[in-house]
Amino acid sequence: MTLSLDALPLLVSHYFWPLMRVLALFSTAPVFNDKAIGNRVKVGLAALITLLIGQSLPASSVPLISVMGLWVGCQQLLIGAAMGLTIQLIFVSVRYAGEIIGLQMGLSFATFYDPSGGENMPVISRLLNLLGILLFLLFNGHLLMLNALAESFQLLPIGVAPLSRDAFIALPQAAGLVFQCGVGLGLPVITLLLAINLTLGLLNRLTPQLSIFVVGFPLTLSVGMLALLLLMNNLAPYFSHLMALFFTRLSQILLLFRSG
Repeated sequence: MTLSLDALPLLVSHYFWPLMRVLALFSTAPVFNDKAIGNRVKVGLAALITLLIGQSLPASSVPLISVMGLWVGCQQLLIGAAMGLTIQLIFVSVRYAGEIIGLQMGLSFATFYDPSGGENMPVISRLLNLLGILLFLLFNGHLLMLNALAESFQLLPIGVAPLSRDAFIALPQAAGLVFQCGVGLGLPVITLLLAINLTLGLLNRLTPQLSIFVVGFPLTLSVGMLALLLLMNNLAPYFSHLMALFFTRLSQILLLFRSG
């Protein structure tokens, strides 16, 4: 196989544009954007996936150094980032549920440094987030994400066609599901703890000599831990529902991009 110097720029551009979309996805998507994974590993994995996907893509005629190339590059970054952020909403929902549960249990002050995100996170959110990562890998979420990436090149091939603004409206709408899903996940524990707080309030009115601050916190913490244990045992079905929901939203967003 021979390669002329004239064909080298076209070959580089053929793999460069898909690489930008893959890198944008890896920088925002769960698991792949973990800070524990080195940047060299991420770039190497992205290059490998690009080589595998790029072999089935049509030849690109967009020059690298041009105004058209700048436009195409921005498009690939936007598409990859939108895909990664949509899938990231699965874990945002789980962490939001952990924040609400921790607040009701009186553990909102207990934070834990999350090395994967580089920020402090409530301890209940950290626990549910770790379980979510394990379930995501167990349900082959990483493979589903790579499959969606490969299909995105069929729906949105490399080109200068404009992207529809409807997709940028649909992405915040998908983010609005975070509150609904997060409350839905933590609702059993929240309801139980609210019932306990109401009961303690009635006991305080009936027996003023009862110290709520002495009894209330240990009771809500103990019952909250038991309820959280039951929630974790039944987390898998709800997490599977979250994955199906947001991957469906991802497909809708890609179709809206194409309608432009």
